[in-house]
Amino acid sequence: MDHPFPRSWLLVSGVLAGRSEEVLEQRHSSSGSAGVDGQPALTIDQLLIQSRLGLERVLPEDLDREVSAGALVVDTRPIDQRDRDGDLPGAIVIDRNVLEWRLDPSSPSRLPIADDYSRRIVIVCNEGYSSSLAAYTLQQLGLTRATDLVGGFQAWLALQNRAI
Repeated sequence: MDHPFPRSWLLVSGVLAGRSEEVLEQRHSSSGSAGVDGQPALTIDQLLIQSRLGLERVLPEDLDREVSAGALVVDTRPIDQRDRDGDLPGAIVIDRNVLEWRLDPSSPSRLPIADDYSRRIVIVCNEGYSSSLAAYTLQQLGLTRATDLVGGFQAWLALQNRAI
């Protein structure tokens, strides 16, 4: 499948087969730091791959279809990026630092729209990295249909600009 996104956006997204298994098997061998399970700590690349293994990531060209099917789209980009690049139509904005509290249906700080563990949630960050980690965290809270947008807002914007 040919995509307009840089290969780096797709490499770890599951769209391209690559060296995911190889990267996951490598641990910090020289640092000596340990993870919470007593195993050597993961690198951020390994954590990103591990996070994405359970995500059914959404391609930018499929975002409208997800919304039509009832998905909640959440823009976690900081205000300076939204001011610079524009808003994502139809998305609600939730700061990354409070995302879990706003979307966990059991949280007293949840948004009224966050009342269903089975709801499809698509997290959008600027380039599709932090959104993968955020979606993985939401899945750990029981929001099993949480996922993110491949390439983030920048990939969506590139798609919009191509359509013009």
